[in-house]
Amino acid sequence: GSFYEKCDFETDPCKALQELSLQSGWIRRNGRSGMGPPYSDHSGNESAYFLSLSSETWSSSAALKTNVFLPTAEEHTCQITFHYWISQMSGTLSVGLQKLPEDTITNIWQVSGELQDQWKEHTITVNSTEKYEV
Repeated sequence: GSFYEKCDFETDPCKALQELSLQSGWIRRNGRSGMGPPYSDHSGNESAYFLSLSSETWSSSAALKTNVFLPTAEEHTCQITFHYWISQMSGTLSVGLQKLPEDTITNIWQVSGELQDQWKEHTITVNSTEKYEV
């Protein structure tokens, strides 16, 4: 059967993300926070929460890491759909795959310098014979 979990950040960081993620330069906010755009989430809701890079990390990088997922198989594929907003010309958003217990992270998708200041949606499909984090 299909199983999916929605991360909307309304109450707290979602179960799929490691607890440590928010200590690495991400803040949970909404469009009314007074921090500038975006002024709503991807559905136009001003009071809905999303994660945003704190101003201290604008010049560096910050990661969001999932918890460990089990290996995928033909009947168990993994799709992750996310909404993102890039407001800085120099910003790059990349998605990496780390198979456990390896240390290396393989880049599986990235975007930079495309249409700014609008919400976009992207779906990645993960295939891994080992346990993995994204």
